[in-house]
Amino acid sequence: MKVEVGKFVNTHGVKGEIKIKSNSDFTDTRFQPGEIVTIEREDQQPIEFTIASHRVHKGFHLVTFEGVNNINDIEYLKGETLLQERDHEEIELGEHEYFYSDIIGCTVFDDEGTPIGRVINIMETGANDVWIVKGEKEYLIPYIADVVKDVDVEGRSITITPMEGLLD
Repeated sequence: MKVEVGKFVNTHGVKGEIKIKSNSDFTDTRFQPGEIVTIEREDQQPIEFTIASHRVHKGFHLVTFEGVNNINDIEYLKGETLLQERDHEEIELGEHEYFYSDIIGCTVFDDEGTPIGRVINIMETGANDVWIVKGEKEYLIPYIADVVKDVDVEGRSITITPMEGLLD
């Protein structure tokens, strides 16, 4: 199964380096040289690229692909989504760790069973992840033990105990 690992937002320089806004977990593993990413375009064959280099600059992932040495060879794909096979043997999840693709799309409920909304994105803040939940409004739910009580990946549901002011 392929998962979305980022969006090609712009080029960087003239030698084919691209700027990726990641919406993925484990970016050090996913963007390391030798990994393969795929771009699937409507009504066209998927295009596969092998990562040649990776670095982080100003919050973006800068990547080059093998065989791409010129901005003109890659610029036409600006705005496309990069996909990658989900399973990575070297990624072992610990207890209470999840792939972003397992969390995004889950319905969030409060501890009384009232639906709050769906997780639409995840922000990495350093201390903990923050789940962006879209319901009547947009809520920022910190992924901490005091708030997130249960994650049911198969049932696509998350139960939280909101802190005071969290849902206001």
